[in-house]
Order: sequence, then structure tokens, then C-alpha cells
Amino acid sequence: MHDYLMLIHNDPVRSYRESDWEAYIQTLVKSGTFRGSGVIGSGVCRRKSGTAPPITARIGSYIRLHAESLAEVESLLAGNPVFENGGTVELRELSMGT
Repeated sequence: MHDYLMLIHNDPVRSYRESDWEAYIQTLVKSGTFRGSGVIGSGVCRRKSGTAPPITARIGSYIRLHAESLAEVESLLAGNPVFENGGTVELRELSMGT
């Protein structure tokens, strides 16, 4: 089993109801893969020298999942309000540092 992040972009083409999130999260909970979620707030980028780029504003929230494979995580996109309404969701595997 591996840990993954769904990085939810702020770019849905069509609007959706906030209650759509509740139903979607409950589906993930029932699947046994859900490990948490949250909104990504404001922040800063820092660099020791030179000018740091601005923060990545297009990513607005995340969902953490525990799944067998990236293919399983992809199958969990069904029902995601941003994905279902034409928006972007990045799927990233998390690896543990040594």
C-alpha cells in the first residue's frame, strides 16, 4: 500500500454545490482509502539567494489517500466535484524520506 495526494486545482469549468464534496468524501471513507483532506491556504516561497517564485495559486485543496496503486487512485476520481466539472486534479504518490 502507498500514500497518495489528490491535488485539487481551482479550475472547474462548471460550478458545483459544496454538498457534492460531502458525498464524495463519504465515498472515499467507505472505500477505506481516505486519510484526510484540507484546504491549502496562503503562504510564501523562500529561496536562500535570488528571487523566489510566487506560490502555486492554482492548487486549492488536497485529499490524502492510502491505496494499492496509482490506478486505484485514478478510479477514485469518479464523483470528485472538480474533476466531474471539467477541472484538474493532480495525483501524486508520496514517498517516505530516509
